[in-house]
Amino acid sequence: MDLGLADRVYVLTGASRGLGYATAKALVADGAKVVISARDEKRVTEAVDALGGAEHAVGVTADLTDPATPRTLIDTAGDRFGRFDGALISVGGPAPGTAAAMDDEQWRNAFETVFLGSIRAARVFASALPESGVIGLVLSTSVKTPLTGLGLSNGLRPGLAMAAKDMADEYAPRGVRILNLLPGRFLTDRNLELFAAADDPAAAAAAVARSIPMRRLGEPAEFGRVAAFLLSPAASYMTGSTVAVDGGNLRAL
Repeated sequence: MDLGLADRVYVLTGASRGLGYATAKALVADGAKVVISARDEKRVTEAVDALGGAEHAVGVTADLTDPATPRTLIDTAGDRFGRFDGALISVGGPAPGTAAAMDDEQWRNAFETVFLGSIRAARVFASALPESGVIGLVLSTSVKTPLTGLGLSNGLRPGLAMAAKDMADEYAPRGVRILNLLPGRFLTDRNLELFAAADDPAAAAAAVARSIPMRRLGEPAEFGRVAAFLLSPAASYMTGSTVAVDGGNLRAL
């Protein structure tokens, strides 16, 4: 199936590695151009090279907590590739720990990065997108069920999903789509870090795999392909939806 991605231009935040990078790779493989951003300049440069260099990708070292970042990314897309068709907004997971164990400063920092930075980016991106533009927010299955030991995510992700739903209603008449993606457990650096914090990392990883109906963690490329479809014109009648990519792990509909 032709997804209609040829020559379309997407901005992806937090995309120097993990699920954001996997999505960028899937988009480029189908003919799209990408602007990727992250806070680590070295990783951004390496990711651009891995995506095929300047013909296919451009990198920006930036942080979503900076209010100027979304506009910088839009301008970069226009300057380098001549258009802006969509965005994938992904931020790193907040620090692990229970909700009660987090102090005020940790909650403020997580709110700035996970919530406000994402909402600001979605608002600025949506205002600049043409008809048929699209925004995907990479959230977590904590939108629908709490995850043990991830209190900040449990507190912030559901509100972000509902705000995105509200924005989807607002921008739909303009033909701009907004979607939420809920990744489960994937073999990303983030999950490897969580396993490494356990007393027995191998046992922790095996226990998680056993808890998933498909009995394994996902490969980032499996998420990237779903995200690329949702960001493509092939999914043109989908907006306001929340799509889980989790190997069947969520017990909620």
